[in-house]
Amino acid sequence: MKISSRMAAAVLTSFVLLASPALAQTSAPAAKSDSTAPASDKKMQKPRTAQSMECSKEADAKGLHGKERKKFRSECKKAGAEKK
Repeated sequence: MKISSRMAAAVLTSFVLLASPALAQTSAPAAKSDSTAPASDKKMQKPRTAQSMECSKEADAKGLHGKERKKFRSECKKAGAEKK
């Protein structure tokens, strides 16, 4: 009985010693608090033009999504710019 208890303690100790580096956590890098926020922030985006919103409505009416919608809106906005 003593041998099995010692063997269990040895196995547990070796597991703890071998696994502790793998379980160690590193501290997360500090978040940047620069005043130069990325332009992708929704508050920093340009307001949408009337032409852009009209093209979006047309794309919605046609049920376009994904690449087709993006292509349609691009062409629609180019055509609107050429009319002006």
